[in-house]
Parts: sequence; C-alpha cells; structure tokens
Amino acid sequence: MENEGKEGFMFSSGTENGGEDVYSCKQPDDSSVDHLVIMVHGILGSARDWRFAAEQFVSELPDKVFVHCSERNMAKLTLDGVDVMGERLAEEVLDVIKRKPDLNKISFVAHSVGGLVARYAIGRLYRPPNRESSELSATSCEKESNGTIAGLEPINFITVATPHLGSRGNKQVPFLFGVPAIERFAGCVIHLIFRRTGRHLFLTDDDEGKPPLLRRMLEDWGELHFMSALRSFQRRVTYSNVGYDRILIVRSSLYLLLLMS
Repeated sequence: MENEGKEGFMFSSGTENGGEDVYSCKQPDDSSVDHLVIMVHGILGSARDWRFAAEQFVSELPDKVFVHCSERNMAKLTLDGVDVMGERLAEEVLDVIKRKPDLNKISFVAHSVGGLVARYAIGRLYRPPNRESSELSATSCEKESNGTIAGLEPINFITVATPHLGSRGNKQVPFLFGVPAIERFAGCVIHLIFRRTGRHLFLTDDDEGKPPLLRRMLEDWGELHFMSALRSFQRRVTYSNVGYDRILIVRSSLYLLLLMS
C-alpha cells in the first residue's frame, strides 16, 4: 500500500509488519537511487518515530537515497531482546534489498536501543572481503575492500543516545541517582518491566554460561562479526546529550566511538 505525502514524498508500508519506505515520488524506481538508509527506532517505538528525519534525507537527496524506517520490532516487540530484534532487523534489511535490486550502498541511523539492534544486525549481515578479489585489488593498486553489509557497500553508521555500555551500575542511569543499592535493585527487577531487553541492558543475561550479550558485541563472536562489521563503514558517528538526559549518560552513548578510535 502506497500513498503520496507532502512535498512529493512517497510512503509505502512495504511487506506486512515490514516498516515504512520513504522516497521521492518523482523517482521511485530510478536506477540512480543506489543508497539504502535504514532507520531504527528505540524501545517501544515505531517507524513513524523517524518519519520526519526520513523526509529530510529524501528532500536533500531525492535522487540518491531510498529510506526504510524499520518496524518489525515495534512497540512491545522491543522487549524481546537485542539479539532477537537484531535477527528480525537483519531479515527486514534483506527483504528491502530484494525489492530494490539496484541498491549499491547502505547506511544505518538508529536511536537508543535501536543502535544496539542495528549493531547486532550488521554483525549478522557482514560479509568478509573475498580473498581472491582482495589479492586482485592489491596487485592493481586499488583500495582493498573492508567487506560488505548484505552485499552492499557500508557508508554511514550513526547512533543517537544509544547505551553502548548498557545501563548497569556506575551511575549509567541518572534517575537512579548513582546509589549502588538502588542500581543493584534495578538490575534485579528490570526484567519485570523491560523483559529480555532489560536483562541485556543491565548485563544480567546468562545464555548458557556466555558473557552478557553487550560484552560479546565488543568483538567478533563466533559467526557474528560485530566489530568487523562496524569497521567496514566509511564513517561511524555517535551522538549524545551532554546534559539534561535522565536516562543515559554521555559515557555510555559515546563509548563505541572511543573503542573504534
């Protein structure tokens, strides 16, 4: 189902529960549109959270970008855990690429927990550089490939107020006032409110004796290439509120940038 929005934008619901596409109605099928932008909302959110920002991307680059606002993890589905949501997002990205075979580049813009979901998804979608093509590029003095995300060239990975360190202890969540006893209590009951996602954020998950998921995501783990996938992007940007953020401190939001520097 499609409908034309204001100022020449086209909105499409895509597949069932598959998010919202935003693009210029003047060039919906133009082969020059080769850059896929995936926008991922935060906890208890939906695709509409990013609609205004998606419109700005399309307005500035109408013949360059095809924006897809993810919605397979909308509302209460955001409580199912970072890994489950990451798998859903990875499948959603693959479905979009199947519908738009002319795409060559990919970028992600994510808010809050959506940044963790996007990091998990790219770890699943990362494809290492082909050895033969790498050897060929080396002999021809061309830049060696850093790998791809679902077969597309990774360009930008941007997160806004994402708790890359999680929310456990050390004054990570300002409204807990930095009181150790309150922080410990929050870690014990957070799953009652935010279920499996809460366990991941407070690092209290224990999957068959493995380290907490957010710690595993600080490196390549098994078949999931979390850090290799991040390094494959040309630009990696994190944004954080310096003050007046009662949910997330600057350190947790900017940690990933420090880790990659």
